[in-house]
Amino acid sequence: MGNSKKYDYLIIGAGLFGAVFAYEATKKGKKCLVIDKREHIGGNVYTENTDGINVHKYGAHIFHTNNKELWDYVNQFVEFNRYTNSPIANYKGEIYNLPFNMNTFNKLWGVITPQEAKEKIEQQRNAAGIADPENLEEQAISLVGTDIYEKLIKGYTEKQWGRAATDLPSFIIKRLPVRFTYDNNYFNDKYQGIPIGGYTAIIEKMLENVEVRLNIDFFQHRAELEQLGEKLVFTGMIDEFFNYQYGVLEYRSLVFEHEYLDKANFQGNAVVNYTDRETPYTRIIEHKHFEFGNQEKTIITKEYPTEWKKGDEPYYPVNNNKNNELYKKYKELADKEKNIIFGGRLATYKYYDMHQVIAAALKKVEEEFK
Repeated sequence: MGNSKKYDYLIIGAGLFGAVFAYEATKKGKKCLVIDKREHIGGNVYTENTDGINVHKYGAHIFHTNNKELWDYVNQFVEFNRYTNSPIANYKGEIYNLPFNMNTFNKLWGVITPQEAKEKIEQQRNAAGIADPENLEEQAISLVGTDIYEKLIKGYTEKQWGRAATDLPSFIIKRLPVRFTYDNNYFNDKYQGIPIGGYTAIIEKMLENVEVRLNIDFFQHRAELEQLGEKLVFTGMIDEFFNYQYGVLEYRSLVFEHEYLDKANFQGNAVVNYTDRETPYTRIIEHKHFEFGNQEKTIITKEYPTEWKKGDEPYYPVNNNKNNELYKKYKELADKEKNIIFGGRLATYKYYDMHQVIAAALKKVEEEFK
């Protein structure tokens, strides 16, 4: 019997999961076709070079992991720089360091020692008297007190989710990073950096021996596309794959406003979060600072969270109980599909970091080719 299908794997989505899978399967002699509905590869980690500045088109992406194997894995494609994520918060013109650390506490209260900072937070916690947090607001105050909550959490979180903090479930911030050191490094991970030359370079390397077709919407040509591959690797929205038969999973969406400025330095930092409720965007990214750029001009991106509706770009899942229960039903359907591999953030309805997506893709490859 001849193989009737043209490809071993049809991979839907040229983001990290799809690209890693395609790269590994191709190395094992499999024939892959990768399709994507966008006009470029890379999914949400896509970076576009504009006048020497690598612009993160879909929000800031900073690679970080404690796993040396994963770090070595991405470094085989491109060299990473020494960028350390140290965002700052702008609350009505007051500047604070993130994550909450001794620099933050010193600016807020004038305290100098860790002991003084702990006492201050403890005082505020006790004053609030919340024994059993019922919502995000109460959870946050019971963790870090009222000042940090009011200035650095409340407005940002309400913009991010489009709801009052008292209407959000407490589990969204089960823990908040609080450090009693003067350390502005946002992540605790050992390995951290940005690929020199941007993320697109990594995906290009992964896909250089793979057939890729862009501007193709799987759902518009589903019947004919499904005939092409022995197996399918699907990285889109799982509810859409099953025609929303149990209902629609909820996401938050984002709108990005890119501006090209005729100045060398706009804000002095790659990421500035705007934590008051009145500023409509959550943060401004200044891309050149990810790669220590010294270009004469700069490019900034304002990020506006929006309510997602069908047809919008989904960015992060609303993992509340209702949606998680709904996802379980779709997962049961997915598990019955013998020739379809579901992977990535949208197909597994999880908020993954980049290293987690890569790890998940490598694990799937291992299962597939064992």
